[in-house]
Amino acid sequence: QVQLVERGGDSAQAGGSLRLSCVASGSPATPAVMAWFRQAPGKEREGVAAISRYGGITLYADSVKGRFTISRDNTKKTLSLAMSSLKPEDTAMYFCAATGSETTYPDVQSEAQYKYWGQGTQVTVST
Repeated sequence: QVQLVERGGDSAQAGGSLRLSCVASGSPATPAVMAWFRQAPGKEREGVAAISRYGGITLYADSVKGRFTISRDNTKKTLSLAMSSLKPEDTAMYFCAATGSETTYPDVQSEAQYKYWGQGTQVTVST
């Protein structure tokens, strides 16, 4: 079992920046693939960014390309999401997700391969 705890959610002005982090614990010690998803009120959860085990592959939703950067530090068991040029439509609950050790390729389109989820951290962007 992998436990995921997100931090960093906050309120920000449009055009501003925030950085989210997610700390993993449990087993496997290094989840193979990790990702960020988000869910806005009244909407379905959607993928934001995903990253492979050693960071060689990163994928982004079109809506955040060029503005968000996903990264991971396996020595610290930490996943990060650097968000800049924030827009009001980025307002959502952001969730950290991880796969089991057998998964090799990240997926930002579907939740299906993600076994483990954090509780979420709220990001609110105002004009």
